[in-house]
Amino acid sequence: MIVSRFTNEARRSARRFITTSTPVHLEVDQIIPHGVGKNGPLLILHGLFGSKRNWLSLSKAFAKDLQRPVYSLDLRNHGASPHAEPMTYTSMALDVVQFCKQHSLSDISLLGHSMGGKVAMTLALDPSTPKELLQNLIIADIAPSKGPLSPEFTSYVDAMRKIEESEVGSRKEAQDILSEYEQDPMIRAFLLTNLVSDHHRMKFRIPIDIIGRSISEIGSFPYEPGEKTWEGPTLFVKGTKSKYINSKNIPLAKEYFPNMVVETLDAGHWERPNEFKQLVVDFIKANEDRTL
Repeated sequence: MIVSRFTNEARRSARRFITTSTPVHLEVDQIIPHGVGKNGPLLILHGLFGSKRNWLSLSKAFAKDLQRPVYSLDLRNHGASPHAEPMTYTSMALDVVQFCKQHSLSDISLLGHSMGGKVAMTLALDPSTPKELLQNLIIADIAPSKGPLSPEFTSYVDAMRKIEESEVGSRKEAQDILSEYEQDPMIRAFLLTNLVSDHHRMKFRIPIDIIGRSISEIGSFPYEPGEKTWEGPTLFVKGTKSKYINSKNIPLAKEYFPNMVVETLDAGHWERPNEFKQLVVDFIKANEDRTL
């Protein structure tokens, strides 16, 4: 199995702030099992404040179980990908389509978690997306609904600003400040994966100002019910302890994705990676069998 990273242009440009209507180059980790070609890859899109690094272990497991390439992307303004505005779902989806074109990918299975799930749904519904690009759609714990994000997301941005303005010199100092805003140590640890040392000061690799300005946009969705549909195989995975997919927005999702199924995990927004992996593997393999 080969694990590789593309780290040239995107890494050099990650600290530049760009305003552009054209796609940006996305940073990627790719895992290709030995003897496997490019056909039918799995692409993974992380959520808000996440990165491709969060998916490394699962990506290896997916590649092993599915015997197909797995590409985990850093979306714009996350990880090592460029910092760019606008941070809309349409622009982020176009970034992903451009990545697929650059790497000659087709018949992909596209998995998106949370914000990445809305990017994936936008890509599927966009009429400009090449018809041969998408084979399966997997959406993890998010619905195609519109509404303001929970207040804690704004508070995370505020906490990150405070950490940078305080010019802390250690992760411990950053942790102390963040604990004033978030009590859950797992969420704090997740947010601090974005923290890096920069000349003896701790800074965030993500552009806090851009994300702060984009919070309302991240709560939106670019299409109205019934306006567009994607009729390919679609899996929604709902955490029973999470509110992001609920009895009100499941029928809404069905209007966009008429061939969807919903599976549940006894989990919140983040947990149960092994059980989640099995749901995704079973779904992709089942649809693979139907096309043989």
